[in-house]
Amino acid sequence: MSDSSEKFQPIDASAMPRFGGMPTFMRLPHVTDPALVDIALIGIPWDAGTTNRAGARHGPREIRNQSSFMRAVHHVSRIAPYDLCRVADLGDVETNPFDMIDTMDQITAFMNRVIDAGAVPLSAGGDHLCSLPVLRAVAKNGPVGLIHFDAHSDTNDTYFGDNKYTHGTPFRRAVEEGLIDPKRTIQIGIRGSIYGAEDMAFAEQNGMRVIYIEEYFKMGADKVVEEIRRVIGDGPAYVTFDVDGIDPAYTPGTGTPEIGGYNTYDAQVMIRGLQGLNLVGGDVVEVAPPFDPSGTTALVGATLMFEILCVLADAHAKRG
Repeated sequence: MSDSSEKFQPIDASAMPRFGGMPTFMRLPHVTDPALVDIALIGIPWDAGTTNRAGARHGPREIRNQSSFMRAVHHVSRIAPYDLCRVADLGDVETNPFDMIDTMDQITAFMNRVIDAGAVPLSAGGDHLCSLPVLRAVAKNGPVGLIHFDAHSDTNDTYFGDNKYTHGTPFRRAVEEGLIDPKRTIQIGIRGSIYGAEDMAFAEQNGMRVIYIEEYFKMGADKVVEEIRRVIGDGPAYVTFDVDGIDPAYTPGTGTPEIGGYNTYDAQVMIRGLQGLNLVGGDVVEVAPPFDPSGTTALVGATLMFEILCVLADAHAKRG
């Protein structure tokens, strides 16, 4: 690993079976120096922002296990991310299950080291609050656009009194902190009952493009991709995918399931449609393995992570 230009390749499944070897994201090497990579795969095992069904703290480990099913080349786009970029598993952020503020600071510090080294972070959570401290690093030089796949807007203000930090508040805080541009933010798949009529007011009044699930099914995935590209434009953008955006028939292992969502294929189509955008990071969150012993939800998470990796690698390579 002394050659900083070295590109890492996954373990060959014909040489070492998928059930063998140390579990890492995509069966890539574990690297500790972010200067050796262009795209850093990172686990954030933390779910202190969960308001009901905890378990996403176990997501990164099981996503690593299921990512052994991923191969080296995307079968549609033919993107070969490991040939385009140096990609490796940088391990997990150290998290504190008893101190929310300390953990968010640790996440941001970890991501700052990654970004300062010139790498792009792609994370596996963890609950959706994880995205806020990541964005504090990604957007430290100015707000970014946000492509947000989810059943929930996550723009509530407070929970349980005046608690401003839960997995239902990260993107309200991100707007308030100047981390994301609400007019370059699009949320896809929003649905489910809400606490009150004012719950969606912040997103709508601040100019976020909210595609509720009813509009989604009228438009279809291809038209939604066109709308994503219109809203995001040419500026830098971050991709965040909460697996509860997908119908729980496909992703039962998540903290806040909502029926009536899109399927896994449509999710893949939409991520593939991001190719060519100026993507600067991403995450997959809310995989809660204790609620899905089959491992299917984690497999979905790993597959979506590979899909995002491909479009991130393409974007990074085009930036030179």
